Amino acid sequence: TSAMSLLHFSILLAVALLVRAQTQLLRGSCSFESDSCGYTSDPAYAAWTINEEGRFIIAESSSFGENEKYVLVSPELELRDWSCVRLVYQISGLGSLQLHLRPEGENFDYMLWTADKPSDSWLIASVDVRNMSGAYQLLFDAKPRRGMGNSIALFEIHIIPGYCIECNFEEHHLCGYSNQWNPNVNWYVGGSLARDPQSNLPDDHTMNNERGHYMYVDSVYAKRFQEVAKLVSPMTTTSMAGCLSFYYQRDQAIGNFFSVFTKDQLGHYDEIWRPDVYATTDWKLVQVDIKAPHPLEMVFEVAFNSPRGGYVALDDISFSPEFCHTETEPAFDPSLANCDFEEGLCQYYQEQTGGSVWNRVSVKPNVYRIGDHTTGTGSFLMANTRHTSRPGYVGRLFGPSLPGNHKYCLRFHYVLHGFMKIDNVLALYIYDENNIAQEKIWTVSERSKDVWTEVEVTYLKPMVELFVLCLGPMNPPPGHCNFETGDCGYTQKMKAKKGHWLRIRGHTPTSYTGPKGDHTLGVGYYMYIEASHMLPKQSAQLMSTELRGSTGPQCLIFFYHMYGSGTGTLNVLLHKGDRQRLLWTRQGEQSVSWMKAMVDYECYTRHWIIFEAIRGSSIRSDIAIDDIVFKKGPCNGE
Repeated sequence: TSAMSLLHFSILLAVALLVRAQTQLLRGSCSFESDSCGYTSDPAYAAWTINEEGRFIIAESSSFGENEKYVLVSPELELRDWSCVRLVYQISGLGSLQLHLRPEGENFDYMLWTADKPSDSWLIASVDVRNMSGAYQLLFDAKPRRGMGNSIALFEIHIIPGYCIECNFEEHHLCGYSNQWNPNVNWYVGGSLARDPQSNLPDDHTMNNERGHYMYVDSVYAKRFQEVAKLVSPMTTTSMAGCLSFYYQRDQAIGNFFSVFTKDQLGHYDEIWRPDVYATTDWKLVQVDIKAPHPLEMVFEVAFNSPRGGYVALDDISFSPEFCHTETEPAFDPSLANCDFEEGLCQYYQEQTGGSVWNRVSVKPNVYRIGDHTTGTGSFLMANTRHTSRPGYVGRLFGPSLPGNHKYCLRFHYVLHGFMKIDNVLALYIYDENNIAQEKIWTVSERSKDVWTEVEVTYLKPMVELFVLCLGPMNPPPGHCNFETGDCGYTQKMKAKKGHWLRIRGHTPTSYTGPKGDHTLGVGYYMYIEASHMLPKQSAQLMSTELRGSTGPQCLIFFYHMYGSGTGTLNVLLHKGDRQRLLWTRQGEQSVSWMKAMVDYECYTRHWIIFEAIRGSSIRSDIAIDDIVFKKGPCNGE
């Protein structure tokens, strides 16, 4: 077929361009020349097929339907050091390809990378994989759409030591770096014996001779003022922090500009380095500290003033998890400013003049007041205006002092009850070491709802600060779902004349039942059943994605909301084969607050977790769930 001819052409091109030089390949690498190198198709799904002539393995569309998928499983691997998985792949027509990591003894697979962009030629993906203490496997999950010409092929899997942004440019595919093409000014591969003998370009830095390779930009073709050449690294796929190093040369640098940027997924650029010298006659080492808590690309950018702007050369990009400059990494633990107030005030304190306004309390939730955010029945700090001695009294809660010159992120939850449109009823300030307010960085901006609402404040100030440094994960861990961006793969277990789980934000339609907001943010999303759409004892089942099973205990944590005079039952079921087993249950009204549930269970084979809500005696029977988490090992009072 024409699709297969196109694939074949792409394969020949890939093989021609992917000859590696001086690269150590780790176990799990495969070019599918004659066999699958220990990779096997998961028998529960459709089987991958090795091309008769070798050189690629393919998942072709079939008559099974759109939900059919192909899962290719690597042999058991060990990863003692950070490594880079580099894929050469092609998606023909419609479909998607995902790469997962399967740690030994865990229920869920971690998604590392995904793609659904069709291409008439081969594409390169570079995926960072952190070092791990135990064995693991890689899984390639292909889902070609039903129909002629839809297929997904893997031409090559290479696993190499180190980080994906590292490159000495001796490999023909440039380690996945890409040139953002400009008609006149671009990055080119320099070096090798074939270069112009009249050229003034340097020898390679890696080998220190004419045989090596590097990247360079020359101004000879520049036609317009400040035309820009961009060399872009692979996107980081896991949190990274440390020292980025590279070597560069600049000739006639008074006529060119050279900068290094980071670029995030939203397209925002942040300059992290520019040279402080005009020209360099030798390769000069640069070391820059970077923190990449979310996906980033490194962009090496050169612009010229004229065709006589000289050249810029780049070589030997490397990365170390140790910071280049000791002052970059805080020499303190910012978690000292964390507190859930379950055991006390931690390192927080308040002014003692005029009586205490902030009091640590634990209340039994009712229609007039809600419980704490941590568990629903724990402790929190409450400022009650009835306890103040005069109108206009300000109760200040001080946090521990933290060093300046660092970027901090403070997350906290608050709730206001009884305040109408009062300015600055709750505000956040930066104070210096003398307890003098320096700047107000947050305040309640609008009329607040009577629910726990999350606030996140990020800023950088060169002074003593009160907040905690936090780096969020690149992707939520598998099995985690707060329903903010979707249903996380949870599906309705449909049956006739039964209700449905609904994703909603805000309060439920029926008064005196259901939550006023979600547990995660207060203004976000959660799942619930609308009792007014159901008859008594009708049920709705929300089923997780498939869990693999593991040889050890697992802990399921979630928050539930069961408020209303006619509230029914919430069950957690383990579904295996054609049987279901009850793991946890609650019946009747529980609280006006979100409550935390922890469920220990064990299952060694494939299974699903089902949240089953059964409607109670009246329409005031809305039941909600939020913030689902699966963890390896027993709950142990998490």
